[in-house]
Amino acid sequence: MATSGDINVGSVIKFNGELVLIVEYQHRTPGNLRAFYQAKMRNIRNGKLAETRFRAGEAVDVIRLEYRELQYIFKEGDFFVCMDNETFEQVYIPTFLLGDGQTFLKEGMSVKVAFEGDLPITAEGPIFVELEITYAEPGVKGDTATNAMKPATLETGAIINVPLFVNQGEKIKVDTRTNSYVERVK
Repeated sequence: MATSGDINVGSVIKFNGELVLIVEYQHRTPGNLRAFYQAKMRNIRNGKLAETRFRAGEAVDVIRLEYRELQYIFKEGDFFVCMDNETFEQVYIPTFLLGDGQTFLKEGMSVKVAFEGDLPITAEGPIFVELEITYAEPGVKGDTATNAMKPATLETGAIINVPLFVNQGEKIKVDTRTNSYVERVK
């Protein structure tokens, strides 16, 4: 059994019979009181946030996760169908596990998924993706003195702000963590 001092941000623990992901974790030592750990946790099944305090040295059930790289094939309802490249079996990943990054997923991209047994717990897409712009208004000539941005629609349907010099049909690199333009790709 692990103790409350062994937990970090990103750890998965069993708390009140549910699997929770630690989102924030701080060690606090208030004045003349005993030290404790303040934790903000996200329930993996329903996504709800909860806060709690752990005493220093309190026993905690830490869950060991297995990470696998899967290849995204297609979307079916509320699930992404992915293929394990080693066993070639299809795995259904709930769409909410990918969060906002799901708008940038394209067929064939790799997805990193954490499993507890056969149950997918967390998933994250690639950090940087290269996508083609399918629609963007043409920039106004001479309006480049400032960091002016314009909306552009990507091939996956996502809309992000890009600089004025980027045009329709060009490929760009996008940071999926911040949903922002990084650079043009040649």
